[in-house]
Formats: sequence, structure tokens, C-alpha cells
Amino acid sequence: MDSGKSTLALQVDHNHRARGRRGRIFTSHDRAGEATLSSRLGLSASAVEVHEGLSFWSYIVDELTRGAQIDYVVCDEAQFYTPAQVDELAKIADELAIDVFCFGILTDFRTRLFPGSARLVELADRVMPLQVEALCWCGARATHNARTVDGEMVTEGDVIVVGDVEQQGEPTPAVGYEVLCRRHHRRRMTAARAHAAALSPDVLPFD
Repeated sequence: MDSGKSTLALQVDHNHRARGRRGRIFTSHDRAGEATLSSRLGLSASAVEVHEGLSFWSYIVDELTRGAQIDYVVCDEAQFYTPAQVDELAKIADELAIDVFCFGILTDFRTRLFPGSARLVELADRVMPLQVEALCWCGARATHNARTVDGEMVTEGDVIVVGDVEQQGEPTPAVGYEVLCRRHHRRRMTAARAHAAALSPDVLPFD
């Protein structure tokens, strides 16, 4: 999050369409709602919503059988896909010669690999970290996603809960996410807690 992955997914789709190629966009649990791929920069595009029962193979084969041209697929929020769906994407790339571009994050708010992300790492031809690095509030490279509920960081709960990244100067969302470096994730030191501690005469908590 805050790394520009959805923006890059939209850019990849734009670049290929600009060269006359035809593709499909898939996403899951986008903050903008169902069947939409959106970026915090304000860009968006219609997409196919990926639910647990979707078969990528059946969908693509059915489209091709109907005469559609599909040269590539762009898959955002791929961490939410099931391992079986990731296997189907690999099969599409290998057997149908369709380019597959997947975008997602590796770990959840508990610092554990998403099953879909783990399978992607196992099967992908290439795994490329984004060039735009997300930053922790301290300025270090952010490597962990923190979930906050009413402003407090939590480490238990459902794996998939839709929320948004907390923005400075904006109201704190009921369920929000913040990117942190490993050190501050371990300490549960969000930007709000760090700011409150800076205003307090007490030392920073290191529990």
C-alpha cells in the first residue's frame, strides 16, 4: 500500500492498449467498490471482480470461444486470489500464450504471507518490487502493513477487511491501514502514536 501498485497496473493496461493490444483487467476488494480498479491518484478503470468461485481459465476460454481477442490480463490485488486461481493464471500464460501481469502485496497486517501471494512467488517468471518505495512515518522503507481500528493498531482479526490508508489531515477511518518499517510495526508505533508520544513528557514506549 502507498507504493503505487494500482497506478502501475493501470499504466500497464494503458501502454498495451496504446499499442493495439486487447486485454482484461481483474481486481478484488478494491477500495472504490466492486469491479473497479482504482488508484489514489484518482485514476480508475472497469474490471472483473475476482471472487473465490471465479475460474480464470473458464472465463478466458469462454471469451476466446466467443471470438474475443485477449493478448494480456492485468490482475490487481492478487494477494486476495486463491492458490488455485494463481495456478490457473500460470496455465493461461503457458498454454494460451497470454501475458499475465499481477500486482499485489506479500504479507497481511499480521506479517504473514497471503496464500495467493505465496503461490505467485512460487510460480512467477519474474518477481519485481516496485520502484516507488512506500515509506514509514519515520522515513525508513516501509515493509509491513498495519491495520488500525479507531486509530489503534491491531494484530488479530479477519484477514480481509476493506479499509484505506490513513492520510495526514484527514479524519481517522474506522478501519484503516498504515505502512510501517519492521521496527515500528513490532512496537505498534503508528504515526499517530509517535506524534502523541512526541507531545508527551514520557519516553517513547518500547514494549
